[in-house]
Amino acid sequence: MEDAEILIVAYGLAARIAHRAVDLARSNGIRAGLLRPITLFPFPEKRLRALSRQVKGMLTIEMNAGQMVEDVRLAANGKIPVEFYGRMGGMIPTPEDVLKKIMELGNYSPVIKSGKTPKLSNKKSKVTKVAKAAKGQTV
Repeated sequence: MEDAEILIVAYGLAARIAHRAVDLARSNGIRAGLLRPITLFPFPEKRLRALSRQVKGMLTIEMNAGQMVEDVRLAANGKIPVEFYGRMGGMIPTPEDVLKKIMELGNYSPVIKSGKTPKLSNKKSKVTKVAKAAKGQTV
């Protein structure tokens, strides 16, 4: 995370998805990092404040209406943009969804510096398969 330009903040299941998205971002030349709070109380405000001096932007990934994003914004104290990406109602974001949001936040075009297009897998992730199966869709 020392060289990260974009910091993803996520906890619980969303953190596992964000971890994979960070891997995808890094494999495409995007310097992303992940902070996964173990608990939300006490909130890691000091750590986030310190990280806000090192990164260009933060993105919170949540499976709710954004209960954590305001705490992250308060910790960043307006120094950098803090964006929110969330899903509610049991909808699970895919790592590819999160990667697209990372690219939007960092103003990365679909073609990365290396000239390669982002490696968005054609394979459906296990998370996507589970989500579709829960809806009764074919996977």
